Amino acid sequence: MSNQSSSGKPLKRIHLAAHFPGVNNTTVWSDPAAGSQIAFSSFAHLARTAERAKFDFLFLAEGLRLREQNGLIYDLDVVGRPDTFTVLAALAAVTDRLGLAGTINSTFNEPYEVARQFATLDHLSAGRSAWNVVTSWDAFTGENFRRGGFLREEDRYARARQFLEASWRLFDSWRGDEVVADPASGVFLGDPEAGRFAYRSSEFDIAGRFDVPRAPQGRPVIFQAGDSEQGREFAAASADAIFSRHGTLEAGQAFYTDVKGRLARHGRSADALKILPAVTFVLGATDAEAREKAALVRRQQVSGQTAIRLLEQVWNRDLSDHDPEGPLPEVDPLVGEHTVSRGRASVRTGRDPLAVAREWRELAAAKKLSVRDLVIEVSARQSFVGTPARIAEEMNRFVQSDASDGFILAPHLTPGGLDEFADTVVPLLQERGVFRTEYEGSTLREHLDLPPVPVRTAEEAI
Repeated sequence: MSNQSSSGKPLKRIHLAAHFPGVNNTTVWSDPAAGSQIAFSSFAHLARTAERAKFDFLFLAEGLRLREQNGLIYDLDVVGRPDTFTVLAALAAVTDRLGLAGTINSTFNEPYEVARQFATLDHLSAGRSAWNVVTSWDAFTGENFRRGGFLREEDRYARARQFLEASWRLFDSWRGDEVVADPASGVFLGDPEAGRFAYRSSEFDIAGRFDVPRAPQGRPVIFQAGDSEQGREFAAASADAIFSRHGTLEAGQAFYTDVKGRLARHGRSADALKILPAVTFVLGATDAEAREKAALVRRQQVSGQTAIRLLEQVWNRDLSDHDPEGPLPEVDPLVGEHTVSRGRASVRTGRDPLAVAREWRELAAAKKLSVRDLVIEVSARQSFVGTPARIAEEMNRFVQSDASDGFILAPHLTPGGLDEFADTVVPLLQERGVFRTEYEGSTLREHLDLPPVPVRTAEEAI
């Protein structure tokens, strides 16, 4: 296999990760092949499959409060997530090379606690930890926490930046050579100042001694998921990887060009930040069979109940008495700050609901669609549908065309939804020479082709 693309450029290596989605509108929990969303065996199965396929990492999202709609939770939204650190620490014991990435909120936590947990996870996993730094915008979620309340977007990102700076100060308070442990001299700690830190800002005023020695990676790999202007700039300044929601080649290329173009302003090279969109897939023996399966999966994902709930998020009304097999409501959406759905950032940051309603009515009239059929039509389709060869070709095209550096795969079945991809698509990517056949390093930073974290001097760490 040539190491160059058709354009003559060196072939880029594809990065792959697995997302354990939990119960949501992607997951088909009602399928006979679906298993538990919380049993450790499910997490272990997906992680072992990802490691067998030589994936870079496994990713866990986070939910800090049960989402509500009309004051109620419902079964096809996220109904709960176990604690991230507990799950990842347990997975560290049943995997050897797979990176372990967790989403931890910077709005409601404290730097010392989070840094201590990530440094511990990095030790337990021998250098495989990653932190997806997220903020939280809504007072609804904040009610679960002492901080509570609401932070404006600029305040959220200011706190996130300072949170990360404080955490780096903690990680860097150990250089890595302080523990001497010399029986002959009786010296255990060679530097009496080990772990000393101080960090003061508008959000934090902390000083003391960090009690976890320097971890194998120095710091966890930093992920960021924001797509706003603030989020993109935060990622360009501080992150090692950014998640993308842009599913088409053209949108992916635009996002890729924009974010990569910001790095130089922060003294960083273009390869210092990996861009990884979350994607779904459906495989078939033929492209036609895969399309049929994809249509079935979409109908499983959008039950009548779910169609009404998704419609309510646009109409901002209680539509529980509306027939999902009937037409769209004649009334217009209610526009305002109050929303029937609480805890969903996508509802708050979505498009103009009146414009969406007009578009949907026109589409429903043109194609004679019921509410459920319409929601299936307009909801996100699987990113890649086809034979293993087709999907391998399309994924490689995205990466070689600079629409992404790889993908985070979210299977619709838990825990076995990644098995077929691992057995059929991965070997084809390996044959193309664009995906590893064996792990070449032991840390996640090495898997992602990221440079090591520089060691600070004792004076720089304080």
